[in-house]
Amino acid sequence: MSQLGKTVIAAVVAWVVAVRVFGLGQAFMAPWAALLTVHATVYGTLRRGLQQAGASVLGVLIGFAAWRMFGLGGISIGVAVLAGLLVGSVRGVRADTTIAATAVVVLTTGYIDKSGMLAARLADTGIGIVVGLLVNVIVWPPLRDRSAANHIDIIDDRVGDLLTDIASQIQKGTSADDVDGWIARTDELDNDIDRAWSVIEEARESGRLNPRRAVPQRMQAAERLVPIVNRLAQAVAETRSMARTIRVARVPLEEWDRAFREPWLDLLHRSGTAVVDADTDKVRAARADLSALATRLAVDELHDDLWPVYGALLINLRNVLDALDAVAEAQPVQVPSPTLA
Repeated sequence: MSQLGKTVIAAVVAWVVAVRVFGLGQAFMAPWAALLTVHATVYGTLRRGLQQAGASVLGVLIGFAAWRMFGLGGISIGVAVLAGLLVGSVRGVRADTTIAATAVVVLTTGYIDKSGMLAARLADTGIGIVVGLLVNVIVWPPLRDRSAANHIDIIDDRVGDLLTDIASQIQKGTSADDVDGWIARTDELDNDIDRAWSVIEEARESGRLNPRRAVPQRMQAAERLVPIVNRLAQAVAETRSMARTIRVARVPLEEWDRAFREPWLDLLHRSGTAVVDADTDKVRAARADLSALATRLAVDELHDDLWPVYGALLINLRNVLDALDAVAEAQPVQVPSPTLA
C-alpha cells in the first residue's frame, strides 16, 4: 500500500480510537500526531514517533503555560510561538515548527481552561503516535532495496551513453561547448551517485525493526550495491578527467595522429555500448584491445605535444573499463523477490 494510503489510515484510526475507545473530547491531537509520525520505514516511524512525542508534549506544555500566564490572546499566542521556535531550534530537537504549531493549536481550541485538558492532550497525542507506528508495522512495511537497485541500473546506462556520445561527437567534429557539455553531464552523474548513496541508506534504514521474513537476505543483497556505486563514482571521475584532457589539448582533435585517434575512438564507443548492454565479455575485450593499443603505440612516433594527452586518455579509458567491469557483471542489479512475512 502506498505511503499516502497508510498515512490516511493512521490518521483516521487514531481519531476513532481516541474518540470511540477512550472517549476523549475534541481529540484533534490524535490524527495530528499520527499524520506527523508515519514515515516510509518502520525505523523512521519509530524515530519520528519519539521526536513527535517529545515535540507534542513540549508544545502542549508551552501552550498551557502561555495560557496560564497571559490568558488567551495575541500576547499568549506570540509567546507560545516564540517559545516553541526557540525550544525546537535546540540541537537534537529539530522540531521547531511542530512545537510552535502544537502550542498554537492547544491555545486556540477554545477549552484549554477545562479540567483535565493537559492530560487529555497528552493522551490523544500518545494515541496518534502509537497508531502511526502500528499501521506502518502491520500494513506491509516497505523495503527500499529495490529502489536502490533500480537507481543504480539507470546510472550505469547513463555512463555508457556518455562514452558513446563522446566518441560519436569527436568523429563528427567537436567544439569547446561540446566538451563543456560532457563535463556538465558528469556533474549530473555525480548528483545521481549522491542520490544513490541516499537511497542505499534508506534501504538500510528500511530493514531496521522490519518484521518481514525476507529482511536479512535482502539487506545482504543491498550491501552488495555499495562497491558497485563506488566503481560508478570512479568511472564518472575518470570520464570527467578524460573530457578535461580533451578540453585543454592544444592541438585540435582533427589533427591527432590517426594511429591513436581512430582505434581509441573505436574503443571508446565499444566501451560505452558494452556498458549499456551490460555485456561483461565485450567490456573485457575492449580492455584487452586497449592494452594492445597502448603496447603497439611507440611514443617517439607520436607528436611531441600530444603524447602526454594520448597517454592520459589511454589511462582514463583503462580506469573506466576496470571500474565498469564489475558493474557490468552485476547487471541487472537485483535483490531477492519479495516474500510475505
